[in-house]
Amino acid sequence: MLINQTIEKLHAMRLTGMAGELENQLKNSSSGSLSFEERLGLMVDQEWTYREDRRLTRLQREAKLRQNASVEDIDWRGGRGLDRAQISKLAGCRWIKENHNVIVTGATGAGKTYLACALGNAALRQGLKTHYFRVPRLFEEIKIAKADGSYLKLMARIAKSRLLILDDWGLVSLADLERRALLEIMEDRHGGSATLVVSQIPTEHWHEFIGNPTLADAILDRLVHNAYKINLKGGSMRKKLAKLDTMPATVRNS
Repeated sequence: MLINQTIEKLHAMRLTGMAGELENQLKNSSSGSLSFEERLGLMVDQEWTYREDRRLTRLQREAKLRQNASVEDIDWRGGRGLDRAQISKLAGCRWIKENHNVIVTGATGAGKTYLACALGNAALRQGLKTHYFRVPRLFEEIKIAKADGSYLKLMARIAKSRLLILDDWGLVSLADLERRALLEIMEDRHGGSATLVVSQIPTEHWHEFIGNPTLADAILDRLVHNAYKINLKGGSMRKKLAKLDTMPATVRNS
């Protein structure tokens, strides 16, 4: 009876991991051979794991990454412009903690979004708050926020992101409101957080995409000059993977 009350109290104190481990120990006869310190250590470890898993789940939900990608699953086949050592270094997330940026460019289907989401997941696993936006959708949200009075709240949420991923950068030209909002975002993040940009357009053409030369200089000065640059090459990975799926297994694995 006393042990049941203890378990109930652990749940009441939201020590769910410890409560679960205690219940497991009661069911497992071999736990009796463990010392008090060992059993307590197992309970604390389980609580730690439970909380870390919950935090990761929450961060993943808030990040809204477009793909469930991981660095471990990147296709390293030659000709893509991927440097394994560089990507492994970026996956360590020191660049985020040092407030640098990453720019990923390349043709449609080259795997830019997958790489960005893989680095985003690496950040999440280290507990770094991350947000993913397609740039056209971000500007839609900004327009709506301007109209309904939630603009400051939206900008504050973006500013709090330790890593901001901006995908589909440069697909459409910017209006003045969008240019100024983008400058505000870059100003809020400069020197205090990291941004990862994904674009089909080479960086030398970004002035044309932004439009206003003065604002373009200000935005790119805060974004490009301290950025690691990755230019993905080769044809569409989607087409390559689709072709592999249609091959006989003996050919595909050769």
